[in-house]
Amino acid sequence: MTTRTEEPALTVDELAARAGVTVRTIRFYSTRGLLPPPVIGPRRVGHYGREHLSRLALIEELQHQGMTLAAIERYLEQLPPDLSAHDLAIHRALVASWSPDSAEDASRAELERRAGRALAEDDIDRLAAMGVLVRADGPDTYRLDPGLLRLGVELLDVPIAYETILAARTVLLEHTREAAHELTRLFRDEVWTPYRKREPDPEQVAAMKSLSAHMQPMVVQALVTAFQRSLKEELRAAFQAE
Repeated sequence: MTTRTEEPALTVDELAARAGVTVRTIRFYSTRGLLPPPVIGPRRVGHYGREHLSRLALIEELQHQGMTLAAIERYLEQLPPDLSAHDLAIHRALVASWSPDSAEDASRAELERRAGRALAEDDIDRLAAMGVLVRADGPDTYRLDPGLLRLGVELLDVPIAYETILAARTVLLEHTREAAHELTRLFRDEVWTPYRKREPDPEQVAAMKSLSAHMQPMVVQALVTAFQRSLKEELRAAFQAE
């Protein structure tokens, strides 16, 4: 997991504006335990940071997937308590990958507004390499994947070459597609096919619908957790060997 690189600096009003929610929503989430408390600064003013922004974005994506507030609470409770903004952004990007394609057109000004920073041409190239956006036909217009934008912007500050990003993306796409294929086959052969061969009662129908609604976020969480553990072990082994 990554560590914090900056102190929380947003007031609750600034956090609400950046996240696109109301202050009332933030306070409600805080009372339900969905958001960690702010850091109390001078004059007893609470300050929020990138972790709060990323957690709000993850909550929004889980709601978009159709999860109830109670289900979101259970989902967040299972996450490690010390996840960084970057870790939370990865969770959100993977959860968003279950959604239908939702690319949006954006001008350069709109792209920079949503990114929260000015973007150089090299930044645009790196975001394109990550699959966050593609250049559209018009000047300074883009087809943007909003679910990946925040994670892509986080990665802009990581010193990785453009070619390395492309190679890493190829590796991830190949292996995640293989995992998706095997998981789909397992669900089809072991769950869906036996279910269709018998006469389900109303309770079984309700259980199957519930499983379908909640399976995707659970699988995403399992994949992220397994990948993080495997990556940590591989990195530790690689650097110990050197």
